[in-house]
Amino acid sequence: MEVADSVPGVVPVRDSKNVAGLVVIVAAPAWAAFVAHLKG
Repeated sequence: MEVADSVPGVVPVRDSKNVAGLVVIVAAPAWAAFVAHLKG
């Protein structure tokens, strides 16, 4: 998984093994909540 942090307000996520594949765009606050949950 590859995550970009250079796009204001959103976090693009893609499969790093399939760089020509689809990109999932996640709102930055939702991504922050997801990461916080993973960290516990």
